[in-house]
Amino acid sequence: MNLANKLTMLRVFMIPVFLLVLFLAPEPVNRYVAVIIFIVASLTDMLDGKIARKYNLVSNFGKFMDPLADKLLVMSALVSMVALEDLAAWVVIVILAREFAITGFRTLAMEANIVMAASWWGKVKTTTQMIMIPVVLLNLPFGFMPMVETVLVWLAVFFTIFSGADYIIKNKQVLLG
Repeated sequence: MNLANKLTMLRVFMIPVFLLVLFLAPEPVNRYVAVIIFIVASLTDMLDGKIARKYNLVSNFGKFMDPLADKLLVMSALVSMVALEDLAAWVVIVILAREFAITGFRTLAMEANIVMAASWWGKVKTTTQMIMIPVVLLNLPFGFMPMVETVLVWLAVFFTIFSGADYIIKNKQVLLG
């Protein structure tokens, strides 16, 4: 297993640690430590891709596991935030629906031997979600923070929907085939 894939697997193994800390450590320490774990895990996403491309370590395992690890990390955080009443359930439903739809869409494309490039908007979506999650989880006690949190949630929802629509429109031949 190469270094890029090890970083991807590290991200997967950090998910239960994130969840255990978030739900079992005392307030407010749980949120601060969980956010640190989430940020470190998120940074492994950026790092594993750079390493894989720079050192030509791109593998089928990495192509499969890297996006799955991202989705598992983000979804576990979002579902946890609903349980903690930090985030409305509809937000998570929209994001989950997009992820399932695009995963299904990619499966159709693979069966039709169509290669679908990663979208820049998808990267914006992921980045927005990975910024929104720590900010909302921290629940900082500053007067302007509820507005910042709301803007970040709406940006995450917007880019989630927009990137999904963009992905389908640019690859509509998958549906036509």
